[in-house]
Amino acid sequence: MSTAVGIDIGGTGIKAAIVDVVTGELVSERMKVATPPGGAPEAIVREVVSLLEQLGPEPGAPVGVCFPAIVLRGRTMSAANVSTQWIGLQAEELFEKALGREIHFVNDADAAGFAEAKYGAAKGKPGLIILTTLGTGIGSAFIYNGVLIPNSELGHLEVDGRDAERRASNAVRERSRLSWKRWAARLQRFYSHVEFLFSPDLFIVGGGVSKHHHEFLPLLKLRTPIVPAELRNNAGILGAAALAAGFGPRPSS
Repeated sequence: MSTAVGIDIGGTGIKAAIVDVVTGELVSERMKVATPPGGAPEAIVREVVSLLEQLGPEPGAPVGVCFPAIVLRGRTMSAANVSTQWIGLQAEELFEKALGREIHFVNDADAAGFAEAKYGAAKGKPGLIILTTLGTGIGSAFIYNGVLIPNSELGHLEVDGRDAERRASNAVRERSRLSWKRWAARLQRFYSHVEFLFSPDLFIVGGGVSKHHHEFLPLLKLRTPIVPAELRNNAGILGAAALAAGFGPRPSS
């Protein structure tokens, strides 16, 4: 089957679409609803069930769901901008029971990174690719020769005595009213540290602020090439769908 459903759950919105997993194109309208206030499990699951019913995929179409949490063997081990009730929850099982089908459940940054490797800025690129999403926090994904290495949490690396995302996320830039130059100095510390630790072949920068990449990426001085993400807000949907369709090995998480 060449189509699959991708569902991207975030702290503010839940997006879903049917994807042609061969071409990486959406073949349905991209549907979006607000994440229920508080982000409790039952409320989010209800919205996901409703979105899938509205999309009406072909019977048996694979379904991928990505979520803002560390995902370990189907269990959500953290919670970013959703209820703490998710921590330690058998989330994959919860969704499968509600949807009446098996799903592929994955961290949201991992899904976006896999999508960029298959359809976007990292397509055909060998070696270690690190995607970072600059938003409320800093998400990350590792792709090595096309294989997803799940659950990296680079936003929580300690840089200058604090979690990197507490100094260098886009939310911090907005809240502190940092100029692009001052923010780039903080990003320089973060990316230089990551570069030293992992020696990647390519950095990809995603998140909504990536549309302004020309304002800050040229200010960074790195050995590693660093480029903006191409898939923008569809990356999570595309990656979740592609993983559900078997275009990458199912991670042990």
